[in-house]
Amino acid sequence: MNPSRLPYVAILLMLGAAPVFAQDTVIPVENVRIDYAQVLRVDPVFQVLSATRMEQQCDGRPVPVKPPANGLSRIVGKVKEVLSSGDSEAGPGSSIAPDCHLVPVAREFRRPIAFDVDYMYKGMKYRSRLPVDPGNRVRVRISVTPYLAPINR
Repeated sequence: MNPSRLPYVAILLMLGAAPVFAQDTVIPVENVRIDYAQVLRVDPVFQVLSATRMEQQCDGRPVPVKPPANGLSRIVGKVKEVLSSGDSEAGPGSSIAPDCHLVPVAREFRRPIAFDVDYMYKGMKYRSRLPVDPGNRVRVRISVTPYLAPINR
């Protein structure tokens, strides 16, 4: 180290160790604990999904759809498809009878995505939206911090 820089280093070390006297704010420490609250009511929140699929309908009555083939029966079905004429109205691979046609059928599916939970803690009622159904009681985080009013200057 260069000896001419030594006084500057000493001054910087003294400034770093100097106490700070002008602090305007003090950050209070938060007191936190966990407790249980009684669940009063749970309402599921649903997401509604809609889907449309084509179903075969003959003379006003629906025809049950066969499950997709697997394994050897799938290979035999593909060979039959290639060897058949393919003149049906739905295109190759479909087996629609002459007096039948495809109709779109709309369906709705509801799935729960959250739960609105009403609960009571120390005589006060609260409501929260939670990702899971909590059951008969729900864990709550209790935090107590003093309120400090702003200082008018």
